[in-house]
Amino acid sequence: MPRFNRLPTPLAGLVVIERKRAGDERGFFSRFFCRDELRDFGGDGSIAQINHTLTRIKGAIRGMHFQRPPHDETKFVSCLSGAVFDVAVDIRPDSPTYLQWHGEILSAENARSMMIPGGFAHGFQTLAEECELIYLHDKPYAPGAEGGLNPLDPRLGIKWPLEVTQMSERDRAFGLL
Repeated sequence: MPRFNRLPTPLAGLVVIERKRAGDERGFFSRFFCRDELRDFGGDGSIAQINHTLTRIKGAIRGMHFQRPPHDETKFVSCLSGAVFDVAVDIRPDSPTYLQWHGEILSAENARSMMIPGGFAHGFQTLAEECELIYLHDKPYAPGAEGGLNPLDPRLGIKWPLEVTQMSERDRAFGLL
């Protein structure tokens, strides 16, 4: 029995994953990740790194980060508490959706994740206080390959749902396209 629903997005390769829950009066059970069912999670389906973030303030933005080839990575991003507006931007120069973005609300309640392939920048805005996310990566972090887009770049035109309350100086310093 499949434990996941795949919801397509307008950007090729970017997929929203909905975890199916089985529950009763005690709570619920859901499979968080399954290499066999989510085979397209990177090269061999292995997880090379897991990152965990906590963002305390509603309206904060983190991102838009990426790794350059050959270190570009597939990320499986999930919200463990709170809710976020999660965004992926296609940065593949040969893609018909180059520089287009797609956003989804990820929350503990809706049990959705984004599977973001290499060639995409990723970031999010918190929609609540105390948001925790977990990221599964198919490749380890390579400091020399990191890059970013300015989340407020008008050319990207990301429609953040809330007023921006916090953003790192590093993310603000990413140049405009």
